[in-house]
This record gives sequence, structure tokens and C-alpha cells, in this order.
Amino acid sequence: MVPLINKRAGCVFLIVAAALKSLAQIGDKAGEPQAVLVPSELIPLSPVLTAAEELKTFQVAPGFHVELVAAEPLVGDPVAMAFSPDGRLWVVEMRGYMPDLEGHGEDAPVGRVVVLSDKNGDGQMETSEVFLDGLIMPRAITLAYGGVLIGAPPMLWFCRDNDHDGKADEKIAVASDYGVQVDPNRPEMANPERAPNSLLWALDNWIYSGAYTARFRMREGRWERDTTTFRGQWGLSQDDWGHFFYNSNSDQLRADVVPARYLGRNPNAARLEGCNVNVAANQFVWPARVNPGINRGYRPEMLREFKLKEFTAACAPWIYRGDLFPKEFYGNAFVCDPAGNLIKRNIVGSVRGSLNAREAYDHSEFIASTDERFRPVNLTTGPDGALYIVDLYRGVIQHRISLTTYLRNQIEARGLDKPIGLGRIWRVMPNDPGLKTTTPQPATAAEWAALLSHPNSWWRETAQRLLIEKGRPIIAIEEVAIHGKQPLGRMHALWTLDGMRALRWPVLVNSLDDPDPRVRVAALRTGEIFLESEYRPDLLDRWISMAGTESVPEVQLQLALCLGEARDFAADLAMAKLALHADAESFFVGAVLSGMAGRELELLEKLLAAQGPSQPALCLGLARSVFSERKPARVERLLELLAELPPEKNAARITLLGALKGSTKKPVKFSAAPEPLAKLIKTMPADSPLISQLIDMLTWPGRSDTPLEVPVDPLSPEEKARFENGKLLFTGMCAACHQPHGRGVEGLAPPLVDSEWVQGSVERLCRIVLNGVRGPIEVNGASYSLDMPAMNFFNNEQIAAILTYVRREWDHRADPVSAESVARIRTAISTRQDAWTEAELLKIP
Repeated sequence: MVPLINKRAGCVFLIVAAALKSLAQIGDKAGEPQAVLVPSELIPLSPVLTAAEELKTFQVAPGFHVELVAAEPLVGDPVAMAFSPDGRLWVVEMRGYMPDLEGHGEDAPVGRVVVLSDKNGDGQMETSEVFLDGLIMPRAITLAYGGVLIGAPPMLWFCRDNDHDGKADEKIAVASDYGVQVDPNRPEMANPERAPNSLLWALDNWIYSGAYTARFRMREGRWERDTTTFRGQWGLSQDDWGHFFYNSNSDQLRADVVPARYLGRNPNAARLEGCNVNVAANQFVWPARVNPGINRGYRPEMLREFKLKEFTAACAPWIYRGDLFPKEFYGNAFVCDPAGNLIKRNIVGSVRGSLNAREAYDHSEFIASTDERFRPVNLTTGPDGALYIVDLYRGVIQHRISLTTYLRNQIEARGLDKPIGLGRIWRVMPNDPGLKTTTPQPATAAEWAALLSHPNSWWRETAQRLLIEKGRPIIAIEEVAIHGKQPLGRMHALWTLDGMRALRWPVLVNSLDDPDPRVRVAALRTGEIFLESEYRPDLLDRWISMAGTESVPEVQLQLALCLGEARDFAADLAMAKLALHADAESFFVGAVLSGMAGRELELLEKLLAAQGPSQPALCLGLARSVFSERKPARVERLLELLAELPPEKNAARITLLGALKGSTKKPVKFSAAPEPLAKLIKTMPADSPLISQLIDMLTWPGRSDTPLEVPVDPLSPEEKARFENGKLLFTGMCAACHQPHGRGVEGLAPPLVDSEWVQGSVERLCRIVLNGVRGPIEVNGASYSLDMPAMNFFNNEQIAAILTYVRREWDHRADPVSAESVARIRTAISTRQDAWTEAELLKIP
């Protein structure tokens, strides 16, 4: 299709741009010029195309073609989808999204979930039935426990059709904090581009979401909730190892290599790497058309030959694990960019236990369209093994919360704001007619158990879910776990038994020796339940034995994480042994340290007594953790160990002392000068800077060179009561993210301990609580690209109590906060609706 040149639109654009120059949008940056970079004669028209016409605009990778599955009026404004075992397609319609450029009517309950059916088996949907309507901006869906989970901020609903009439007649609230409901009058309070989304039943049988810090599962008819880390912006998927993949708009692919549940185990250790790993460093994209209609299209660095240069709306990362595409496509990551009208294919690989990805094509994409209204916003693998695309077919995708004047002018000049209510579902198929699959038709639970070994992940995962819901047949599932011919079948069988709470010791023992590393990893993770059973000694013996023989980096990493759960010295020694020969990424030592809380000194003593620090990175981490714990008796023993090292190990002593710098922000308080200190100093050259560095990390009464500590005013009775109330409120509301110890969790919340924001300006701290804060923000020398939501639902007294608590807990000495101060600041910023940025906060005294 030859692009049409719209010279008139270009002229209109210039006129509109001049007329609206002073009309600021929320997304405008103060003082930033918004010049038009794409020549008007190169900008093609953007007419509304029929589905058949749009299909002709696709440029598809060799060997593939695109087929239409459904289009308006069967579906409108689709944003998410899920297949049910009967082949029907459940689609979430966000019909309220940006009805106009002002967002008028976004709070109207016009969203719904429809079910599409292919009645004649020709591959296209013929009917659309409304399952649930009256929703405000729904955005997420997954099938579970005989019903459907539907996310529509602020609610996460569990809906069932009990009378089988095709409509939901039961609607149960699972969560009421699933994002913030939109308010057209206060757009900054609820950013639809950053609300929770992408419900995913994971291998571990918990249901996760993108951009959300909770996970759910049902046990004995009741929903259970647990805390997890914040992941990405829009989209969430997994691979066969159980790694989560996600992204943000300008960062196309990240992953959790380390399961997030292990992150917060050791408050003494440094930040555990392995979550939020950058998998794809290359952010280049290769659109099929010029892209003037992007939000920051006036910046030269955004464009290459007038086309989008790098991801600006990356979303919906999907790991393809179907059986229809050629084998080399299995495990590939497909990523959408609706602003660039394209879908990228990445080839994902493993390097020393970590992940990386590279572009599959040179200067081209898997799919790119010349139609500006092609908006791929979600992907999934179907029961047939094909890749399905949700196309939110419309001109406007940028929400007004970040819309710039430049983009608004582009939209109005080309009439992209109308029409609305369209949408398509596409299917990507291989051209080779020999690449076909047969669709199973399981009728019994035993037949479902056999599908745990199906080559298409959709069938494996669906079988796992349905078997857990049925609670049977255990014997058939155990048969797959022990004797199944397909490794992935054996792995899914383990997780199925775990979800049914029916995993038996003999089955686990067999799986720990499985030849496939993915099965061994699953056996390690599911086997942790036996730590609290009569089989604990046998389990530890097997884990410790594996530590000496395991050679696969992914299994080594998981084994180290599991050994840390044992909290056993023999297991600690096995972790150290594993660290010595592990062929894993640099975060492996962090994984070991994460399981060593309170036992670092003992392991370090053992390692130093053997042959010195034969594992320098581990020994350094252990020593730093001891100092970070700040317990005088244990720090004194560490000094003694260092002083007792023989002269031939002086290099190791110097290395360890040098590594202690920065391990604690405050000196460790002793009641008197620690006895080993003088002996340790004698082992060092008199002019060594390490001596003064070490002494600065210690303090005791009577030191003449100790800086005078400014006395802190004791809390009044009223302030003490406020402190205690704040402790209760913090424990109930804040500790889930920041943790009871205040050291936070990587990927979820930064530390509060020793934080300059907590102990600094009350003006800044109150503003953070009242309006929230958007990352990146630097805390204790580390950058955190996280968002903290507003907590303005707390009243002034409650906020004062929480802030008083965090400013006086953990050896903090900052002034308490009064309810009057909070009230004054709340009044002063009452008209502000947006979250704060670091730059804005730093301008406030």
C-alpha cells in the first residue's frame, strides 16, 4: 500500500500549532520548545481502515502471515484477552479510555468483558456475548477457579456464571486497591498507563499482576493475598523456568532471574541483584512509516529519518512457548510498541544463569504497519499455538495525563481523535502448511493430566490450573511427574501437585535427580515445604550433596536460595562450597548472602579458619553484613578474627578492611574501646588510611576525637503515644513494602533506615506521603525507579504518627512530626494532584 501524502494536513498542523502555542498540556515540560521535525509532505494520511484494508498494511517477517480473528462491532476498544478451554476468547473492552482529548466521560461505566465464539470453526469469531458490563476502565483478565478475575481499578473482581446463561451473576471483591479509579477532574490521581494489569497464573500457582505489589490464590474457597514486588508498566509473562518478563515504555524487556520472595530475607546484606534484570539493552525499533504522532516527537533524539528511533511505548512482552511456529521461535520474546505501530521479536538466551536478548531481524521488525491506527497492546499464545494480537485500533493512545501540546496538535490536524470504539484481534500464522497442530479435546481429568506434557504452554498451564481446581487425579499426575517422557510435563506435574498440596516425598526425591535442569529447579522450589516435616534431615542431605555436584547455573542459583531457607550451618557451608565453583552471574553471591541473616559472622569465621578468604566476594559480603547489623559484640568478634589472621594473609586482611567502607552509615556504639582494635591496628602499616577509616566506623564513651553528638530531645508523653500509634500504623500499612526492619525490598520499596528523605526535611517528607513520588529517586546513594502512591487517605494525626515513628526508629534522631504541621502542608498543596519528582522535592527547603 503506497502512503498518501497529506500536504493539507501539514499546513493545518502549522496553523493549529501556532494558534495553540500557549495552550499547555499536562505533559508539557516548562520552557521546552516543541518544534515540528517531520516535513509535512512526508506525513501520510491516517484514514480509518476496515479490517481488510488494515490487513494489507502489515509488513510481516518472512514465513508468516496475519489473519483476522475478530473486529468491530464484535469487539471495541480491546485491551486484554484470555482463551478458555472450549476455544472461546474472553476480551476486556476499555470503552471509556480517552473519549476525547480532555478525557471527558472516562469515569462512565461503559467498560465490559465480552466472550467471542467461533461457531463454524473457520478461525473467525462470529458471535460476541457480554459476560459483564458496567465497568469503569477495566484492564485485566484471567480465568481461575471456575470463574474469571477481572481488574477494573480500584477493584479486582472474581466473577462466576453460576446459572450458565453466559452472564456473570456472582461478583466477589478480591482487592479494593487494584489501582485508582479515574477521575476526569483529577487526572493525575489515576494514571491509566500505570495502573495494575496483566493477571498471570504463574508456575508457582499464585496469580500475579504487572504494576502491582500483591499476588493472590484461592485455598479452600478463600482468597489469600501475599506481597510481591512491583513489575513493569503494562504486561507480564513467564518462561519455562518461571522467570517473569515485563517492561516499561522506553525499556523493552526486563526479567526476574531470582524469584522475588527471596529478596527481603536479609536486611543486613546489600541489595540482592537478580530481579528487574535488563534483558535487552538494545532499544532500537524499525517502524514501517514516519512517526510524527508520538508524544515527544519534537525532540530530535526521538527520530531516525523521521521514524521512531527507540521504544517509547513498549508494552505487553510475551514469551512465545507454543508449538505452531518453527522451533527456533520457542522462548522468543515479542514486544509491542503501539506508538511505532510494530511488534518486535527478540531471541532470548541464557548466560551464566542470567538472561539476555538480541534482535531477531536486521533493521526490521516481526510485524510493522503503515497504518497509524494499528495499536498492538497485548499478546497471547492460543490453544492452536498461534500468536494472537490485541489491536486497540484508534488514533489516540496517549492519555491526557502525559499528553503534550505537540501531540495534541498532531492528533487534531489528522483527525486521530475520531472515531472510537473500534478494535481488532489478529492471529499470526506460519506460511508453511506443514506447521499445523491438532487441538486436544480432553474429557476426563486423566486426559487433562496427560496434557501437562503438551508441547504448547497454553495447554500445559491450563491443565495445571484445572487439575488444581479439580483436586484430582493425583495418581495420574504423579505418573507424569515420575515417568513422563517430556521434561516440561514432569515440571508442570510437580507444580500441579504442589498447588494441590499433594506433593509426596518419594516423588520429590525422584525429581531432584531429574536429568532436566528445569525439573530440578522446580523440585528445589517445591521441596522447601519439607523443611518443616520429618523429611528435613533427608532433604538437607540431598541439597548439600547437590551443592558439590550441580553444574547448571540456573540450578546452582536456586539451590543456593533454598539452602538459605534451611537456616542451618551445614547448609551455610554447602552454600559457600557452591559459591566457590558456581558458574553463575555476579548476583549469585548476593543470593547466598540473602539467606544468611544473623549467621554471617559464623560462616565468615569458618571460611577464614580454613584457607583464608578463598571466596573473596563472599567473604567481603559477609564482613559487610556483620558491620551493617551493628551489633557491638559481633563486630568486636569480626575485628578479632581480622587481627588473628597470620602475616601471610595480610593481603586478605587489607582487602576485607577496605571492603567495610560504607557498610554502615552510623558508627557502631561500644561501651568501651573494643579490645581487638589495638591488636588489629598493629598488623597494619602506620600510614594506612584503612586505620582511620575503621576507627571512624566505631565509637565509644571517652573518645577524644569522637565528634560531639548533639543530644536529641526526648519525646514528650504525647509524642511517645504518637510514636507507638505510628508503629502500629506502619506495621499494618507500610511494612508490606518497606518491611518491618525498614530496609525495604529491591524492586518494591527503597530503604527507610538512614534515608536522607526520612531524616531530612519534614516539608518534603509530608509531601511524599500526601501526593506520592515518582522515580527515579536516589536513596542512600542508590537510584530507585519506583512509584510510591499517595497515602493522603490517612488523616493528619495518622500521618504525623507514622512519620514520627520512622524518624525515631532504627537509631534515627530526627524531630517528631505534629498533626498541625501535616495539616498546614496539606492545605498548602491542596490543589496539587500529581505525584512529586525528586527534582521538585529538592527545591523545597
